[in-house]
Amino acid sequence: MNSPEQETSITQCHTEYDKLRRVILCQPKFMAIEEVINDVQKKYEDENINVELAMKQHEEFEKVLKEHGVEVIKLPSSEQFPEQVFTRDIGFTVGEEIFVAEMASDIRKGEEEVLEEWLDDEDILFQTTTDRVEGGDVIVDRSTLYVGISSRTSEEAVRKLRHDLPDHDIIQVPFNEKYLHLDCVFNILSPEVGLIFPKAFDAETINMLSARKYKLIEVSEEKQFTLGTNVLSIGDKKVFSLPQNKNVNAQMRARGFEVIEVDFSEIIKSGGSFRCCSMPVVRE
Repeated sequence: MNSPEQETSITQCHTEYDKLRRVILCQPKFMAIEEVINDVQKKYEDENINVELAMKQHEEFEKVLKEHGVEVIKLPSSEQFPEQVFTRDIGFTVGEEIFVAEMASDIRKGEEEVLEEWLDDEDILFQTTTDRVEGGDVIVDRSTLYVGISSRTSEEAVRKLRHDLPDHDIIQVPFNEKYLHLDCVFNILSPEVGLIFPKAFDAETINMLSARKYKLIEVSEEKQFTLGTNVLSIGDKKVFSLPQNKNVNAQMRARGFEVIEVDFSEIIKSGGSFRCCSMPVVRE
């Protein structure tokens, strides 16, 4: 495992937008669309993934993260796991707690064991989830936790999270599961600003999210397909986003965000972008 020495191993994530200090990635060395599990993959199934290009784009992502002071942990890639690049789904950090996910798709089961090995090596305590919950469905903002409900994350998992995180207000967010995970249709950029693809939700859910103080930037259907909501905030109002999502980027800049554009066009062919490809361990 590629892990720099640290005096202490801490975990801390209270929001999606505090300064990112430590993050887990996994290189797309064996990335491939072997079993279609979302609409984006369906489009690119025949074309599949250019691994050399995906590796180059991922390396640029890692380089820019390090330039912004983020410590990058790289889990080892395995030929057994063609979607291992999407580290967000195998675990999530809420407050000082790390949860290791239970993956819903057979093609992804086993990825979480690699994460558990690294956590054990680092002497970091963690909880294992049950009843299906994936990190892409979990979005944290201080004492509030939004959990997307789909075939990948269950209501029973929400009940268990309420037991494990009694100090958090845990809100179920139903959405059209064809869009894979909640972070593919909703994201939080700051205490006041979020991104949303309205078509994925019913009117009641949109009103609920709007009522919780967020000014929501609407993402079009075209830009949802290029993962316009799946940005990664690294603190100080800095956000990783695809250069192709020009309108979304312009709207974020108009609200005072610094948009860091990195080409991730090969990796998004499998249905995930910057947030999907990063599992924060420490934000301050």
